[in-house]
Amino acid sequence: MKQTLSFDDVLLLPQYSDIESRSEVSLESSLGPGLDFNLPIISAPMDTITEWEMLREMSKCGGSGILHRYMTAHEQVRQLVEAVARPGSGPVGVALGANEPVAVRAESLLGLGASYMCIDVAHAHHIMVKRAIQRLRGKFGSDIHIMAGNVATLEAFNALSDWGADSIKVGIGGGSICSTRLKTGHGMPTFESILQCAQSDRPAKLIADGGIRKSGDIVKALAAGADFVMLGSLLAGTNETPGEVICANGAYKKVYRGMASREAQQDWRGSVSSDEGVSHMVYLEGPVREVLNDLATGVRSGLSYSGARSIPELQAKAKFVIQTGAGVIEGTTHIKER
Repeated sequence: MKQTLSFDDVLLLPQYSDIESRSEVSLESSLGPGLDFNLPIISAPMDTITEWEMLREMSKCGGSGILHRYMTAHEQVRQLVEAVARPGSGPVGVALGANEPVAVRAESLLGLGASYMCIDVAHAHHIMVKRAIQRLRGKFGSDIHIMAGNVATLEAFNALSDWGADSIKVGIGGGSICSTRLKTGHGMPTFESILQCAQSDRPAKLIADGGIRKSGDIVKALAAGADFVMLGSLLAGTNETPGEVICANGAYKKVYRGMASREAQQDWRGSVSSDEGVSHMVYLEGPVREVLNDLATGVRSGLSYSGARSIPELQAKAKFVIQTGAGVIEGTTHIKER
């Protein structure tokens, strides 16, 4: 039985660097032609993370967002128009389910400014996802960028690429509000999934999704082979996330919930099947721009420790070591433990 690794199980070895300033480090990454970004961060298609305000701000900050699918087609169109009907808007994505008329819905969204489509399901190594990708590819040919996910294994990554996906979300059960592994016994540490899927000889881009808690995890994900990371909890509670600000005992908070949680399922479809997520209150964080700037500073610093000026250079130079549980503790601000 193979042992797998999570983000905390590994560290990157510091290497010789001639980088004199973090400003020399580029975080540019691309999903494909016309989909170039200055920041390799995509906001997750969740109803407490990405609606029109987050979509617009992620674009302005150099990253991207994916408008979630847990709304009517009419509302999704309205939100998209609100996000992109301004000069200087960058590429934005829109999520679709696998069991809906994806080609029809995608056609209207693309015509209104969507840059790419995301087939967004919990377990994408599935016949319904294959059919959805093939419908989109059959309708639009190579004129559309198709993202799909989520998957956990190299076999699944290769399958989705062969079905026609241009980029693939990698990670199952690692999200902070996800209980899939507890409920189903299935999953894989996200870092291990990235390592395995990065060995693919297929052309699809890799988006690391789930289990990323700090900028160091982003550096590790990129070094392991990810082209982008997808964030939920790290952006939760920012001004641009949907939802009401609630004041409780003098603290301002917002709701952050998994899309398989009871609360989310009840809201968007009026019933609950298998609940594989939780709902939680998070503190208000302020503007998402400030959060992204802080993350980008940490990631640039991370690249400089490996002597890398770009993400491809980091991936070529990266050297990982496995650490013990004692090493994990040593690497924290452990004065708090005294």
